[in-house]
Amino acid sequence: MFSTKSGPATLSARIASSVSQYISFLDAGTAEAIADLYAPDATLEDPVGNEPRRGRDDIRSFYSKISSSGIAAELITMRVSGNSAAFHFRVTTTTADQVITIEPIDVMTFDNDGLITSMRAFWSPIDVHRSRCDECP
Repeated sequence: MFSTKSGPATLSARIASSVSQYISFLDAGTAEAIADLYAPDATLEDPVGNEPRRGRDDIRSFYSKISSSGIAAELITMRVSGNSAAFHFRVTTTTADQVITIEPIDVMTFDNDGLITSMRAFWSPIDVHRSRCDECP
Protein backbone atom coordinates (compact mmCIF):
# COMPACT_ATOMS: atom_id res chain seq x y z
CA MET A 1 0.00 0.00 0.00
CA PHE A 2 1.30 3.43 -0.95
CA SER A 3 0.46 6.50 1.07
CA THR A 4 1.48 10.00 1.95
CA LYS A 5 3.80 10.91 4.81
CA SER A 6 0.97 10.88 7.34
CA GLY A 7 -0.79 7.86 5.87
CA PRO A 8 -1.08 4.18 6.80
CA ALA A 9 2.36 3.06 5.56
CA THR A 10 4.06 5.60 7.79
CA LEU A 11 1.97 4.55 10.80
CA SER A 12 2.82 0.91 10.10
CA ALA A 13 6.52 1.80 10.08
CA ARG A 14 6.17 3.70 13.38
CA ILE A 15 4.35 0.73 14.93
CA ALA A 16 6.99 -1.75 13.74
CA SER A 17 9.69 0.53 15.13
CA SER A 18 7.91 0.81 18.49
CA VAL A 19 7.62 -2.98 18.77
CA SER A 20 11.32 -3.38 17.91
CA GLN A 21 12.23 -0.78 20.55
CA TYR A 22 10.00 -2.54 23.07
CA ILE A 23 11.83 -5.84 22.54
CA SER A 24 15.20 -4.08 22.65
CA PHE A 25 14.30 -2.29 25.90
CA LEU A 26 13.07 -5.55 27.47
CA ASP A 27 16.45 -7.00 26.56
CA ALA A 28 18.67 -4.17 27.79
CA GLY A 29 16.62 -1.16 28.78
CA THR A 30 15.05 0.33 31.83
CA ALA A 31 11.49 0.51 33.11
CA GLU A 32 11.57 4.22 32.27
CA ALA A 33 12.54 3.58 28.65
CA ILE A 34 9.82 0.96 28.24
CA ALA A 35 7.16 3.16 29.89
CA ASP A 36 8.07 6.03 27.55
CA LEU A 37 6.89 3.87 24.63
CA TYR A 38 3.36 4.08 26.09
CA ALA A 39 0.84 6.91 25.75
CA PRO A 40 0.20 8.73 29.06
CA ASP A 41 -3.23 7.08 29.52
CA ALA A 42 -2.32 3.63 28.14
CA THR A 43 -3.42 0.31 29.60
CA LEU A 44 -1.42 -2.89 30.12
CA GLU A 45 -2.95 -6.32 30.80
CA ASP A 46 -0.20 -8.88 31.46
CA PRO A 47 -1.26 -11.61 31.32
CA VAL A 48 -4.76 -11.23 29.89
CA GLY A 49 -7.24 -11.74 32.71
CA ASN A 50 -5.26 -9.73 35.27
CA GLU A 51 -6.49 -6.33 36.35
CA PRO A 52 -5.27 -3.85 33.72
CA ARG A 53 -2.66 -1.32 34.78
CA ARG A 54 -3.49 2.24 33.75
CA GLY A 55 -1.21 5.15 32.95
CA ARG A 56 2.54 5.45 32.57
CA ASP A 57 3.32 5.48 36.31
CA ASP A 58 1.53 2.18 36.88
CA ILE A 59 3.10 0.73 33.72
CA ARG A 60 6.57 1.91 34.80
CA SER A 61 6.03 0.20 38.16
CA PHE A 62 5.14 -3.06 36.38
CA TYR A 63 8.31 -3.02 34.26
CA SER A 64 10.53 -1.97 37.16
CA LYS A 65 10.06 -5.49 38.54
CA ILE A 66 11.58 -7.08 35.46
CA SER A 67 14.20 -4.65 34.21
CA SER A 68 17.82 -5.43 35.07
CA SER A 69 17.03 -9.01 36.02
CA GLY A 70 19.12 -11.05 33.56
CA ILE A 71 16.55 -10.93 30.77
CA ALA A 72 17.22 -11.62 27.11
CA ALA A 73 14.39 -10.88 24.66
CA GLU A 74 14.04 -11.62 20.98
CA LEU A 75 11.29 -10.98 18.46
CA ILE A 76 10.13 -14.13 16.66
CA THR A 77 7.44 -12.71 14.38
CA MET A 78 5.28 -9.59 14.09
CA ARG A 79 2.19 -8.57 12.15
CA VAL A 80 0.98 -4.98 11.83
CA SER A 81 -2.51 -4.08 10.66
CA GLY A 82 -4.20 -0.72 11.00
CA ASN A 83 -3.27 0.77 14.36
CA SER A 84 -2.42 -2.62 15.93
CA ALA A 85 0.40 -5.13 16.12
CA ALA A 86 0.47 -8.73 17.25
CA PHE A 87 3.82 -10.31 17.89
CA HIS A 88 5.35 -13.48 19.24
CA PHE A 89 8.59 -13.16 21.15
CA ARG A 90 10.82 -15.05 23.54
CA VAL A 91 11.96 -13.89 26.97
CA THR A 92 14.72 -15.83 28.68
CA THR A 93 15.68 -15.09 32.27
CA THR A 94 18.83 -16.62 33.71
CA THR A 95 19.20 -16.88 37.47
CA ALA A 96 21.92 -18.46 39.61
CA ASP A 97 20.49 -21.96 39.15
CA GLN A 98 17.91 -21.97 36.36
CA VAL A 99 16.86 -20.66 32.98
CA ILE A 100 13.25 -19.52 32.65
CA THR A 101 11.78 -19.15 29.16
CA ILE A 102 8.41 -17.86 28.04
CA GLU A 103 7.10 -17.07 24.55
CA PRO A 104 4.09 -14.77 24.91
CA ILE A 105 2.02 -13.25 22.16
CA ASP A 106 1.38 -9.55 22.75
CA VAL A 107 -1.30 -7.50 21.05
CA MET A 108 -0.79 -3.73 21.11
CA THR A 109 -2.75 -0.77 19.81
CA PHE A 110 -1.07 2.52 18.95
CA ASP A 111 -1.89 6.18 18.49
CA ASN A 112 -0.88 8.13 15.38
CA ASP A 113 2.52 8.94 16.90
CA GLY A 114 3.34 5.26 17.37
CA LEU A 115 2.85 5.32 21.16
CA ILE A 116 1.28 2.21 22.71
CA THR A 117 -2.30 2.85 23.87
CA SER A 118 -2.97 -0.70 25.04
CA MET A 119 -1.04 -3.91 25.49
CA ARG A 120 -2.48 -7.35 26.17
CA ALA A 121 -0.08 -10.25 26.79
CA PHE A 122 -1.33 -13.74 26.05
CA TRP A 123 0.35 -16.40 28.18
CA SER A 124 -0.36 -18.53 31.24
CA PRO A 125 1.73 -20.34 33.86
CA ILE A 126 1.80 -23.51 31.73
CA ASP A 127 3.75 -21.50 29.11
CA VAL A 128 6.64 -20.85 31.52
CA HIS A 129 9.47 -23.34 31.02
CA ARG A 130 12.17 -23.83 33.64
CA SER A 131 15.40 -25.77 33.34
CA ARG A 132 18.22 -26.32 35.80
CA CYS A 133 21.45 -24.63 35.00
CA ASP A 134 24.73 -25.96 36.36
CA GLU A 135 26.76 -23.23 34.67
CA CYS A 136 24.58 -20.16 35.11
CA PRO A 137 26.38 -16.93 35.98
